[in-house]
Amino acid sequence: MFLGNVELRPHRIALFAGNYNYLMDGPAKALNRLVGFLGRQGVEVRVYSPTTSSPAFKPTGKLVSVPSIALPGRGEYRLGWGLPRAIREDLEAFNPSLLHITAPDLTGHAALKLAQEWGIPAIASYHTRFDTYLRYYGLGVFEPLLTRAMVRFYNRCDQVLAPSASMAEELQAQGITSDVRIWSRGVDHSLFNPKQRDHDWRLSHDIRDSEVLITFVGRLVWEKGLQFLVDTLENLRARCVPFHCLIVGDGPARAKLEKKLPGAIFTGHLSGKKLARAYASSDIFLNPSLSETFGNTTLESMASGVPAVCANATGSRSLVEQGVTGYLAKPGDLEDFTYWLAKLAKSPDLRKSLSSNSVKSSQAYHWSKILNGLLDNYYDALGLPASTRSCRALIQDLTDPDGMRASVSISKQKRDFTPKQTWHGGLATPQDFAGQNAHGIALGGQS
Repeated sequence: MFLGNVELRPHRIALFAGNYNYLMDGPAKALNRLVGFLGRQGVEVRVYSPTTSSPAFKPTGKLVSVPSIALPGRGEYRLGWGLPRAIREDLEAFNPSLLHITAPDLTGHAALKLAQEWGIPAIASYHTRFDTYLRYYGLGVFEPLLTRAMVRFYNRCDQVLAPSASMAEELQAQGITSDVRIWSRGVDHSLFNPKQRDHDWRLSHDIRDSEVLITFVGRLVWEKGLQFLVDTLENLRARCVPFHCLIVGDGPARAKLEKKLPGAIFTGHLSGKKLARAYASSDIFLNPSLSETFGNTTLESMASGVPAVCANATGSRSLVEQGVTGYLAKPGDLEDFTYWLAKLAKSPDLRKSLSSNSVKSSQAYHWSKILNGLLDNYYDALGLPASTRSCRALIQDLTDPDGMRASVSISKQKRDFTPKQTWHGGLATPQDFAGQNAHGIALGGQS
């Protein structure tokens, strides 16, 4: 049944989230920020997601609980288990003009089927590299099968939103031929900045200004590359490179990780000013994960003036510029990671230079521009012309020639995501990037 006429703007959007607030992670925070933004634009949103009796935080907007089961072996994660009649009736009464799906679970599949039955657009945003998770649990043999299933799902969507250019490239390489676009992430520069560095906080942890603090921030789950992190730090220590280690975050791997890193500082989950202080008071950010789709913590570290050493993998390689804002190490290469960490640890002047460049590079990622760009994607999916869009979006189109909204249409044919401009540390002008977005991708037409 078709649920109604599309109006001049997407007044009603149904958002289907794999995790909206039962766990605190990057995708959940981004989705809650999106719902708050859409509400301020006069767009009504209803969120359908698994819930628990003890959510990680209060949800933004209207949240409808959907059936779910605990993921086998990982009980903290919930798997959406479809849309029963009562929820379908709730969805019909809501009468959405567009569906936004964030996970290819059974709920996502049911939502996509309804969108096709009702003749309304379905947009999918890609948040998690489930395909890479299997190898951490001895199930790597099933990775090709899962990848093919996900490709079939995303190829039925009107748009697929990748968080980064490198992730968009990977999706196309896997065989996704839908309209792939980039919905990047922003950072709160008023919170995450070098001014949050705290000398007294460092001293409270017996870290002098002359000493090096290497920091990891994220959920403590093995698929984040935690065993490789342990091996890398042990290798660095064996090379007689002095450093302190800070682990920010919580999760099921914490107890074992504390035993593997007996000298490290474990803070548990931090947020707000405490998290900002931890970032800015660090000297090097380490992220060995191969499962990133964007790298929220890497961007937050850059905004805080902390150079990063990351795996040269999806997400990270769209943020870190080699030798300018940090270093990209060969995935799984212990010696390469150790080399770059040692290089930074031994050179305060190098860290200072990369710190300045990191802050400048992070300025391309502002939430207001990025979320307005996502709203444009909704308009495009609904086939609405620019003349029907908000004055804010039109003014932004006219005054933002460098295209930093980081939301861009990609041809259904493969498109070159390689930046067309090399940034050398100076703050780029609009003329330097005219007609490109934050990742250097040409705007305004297909190539």
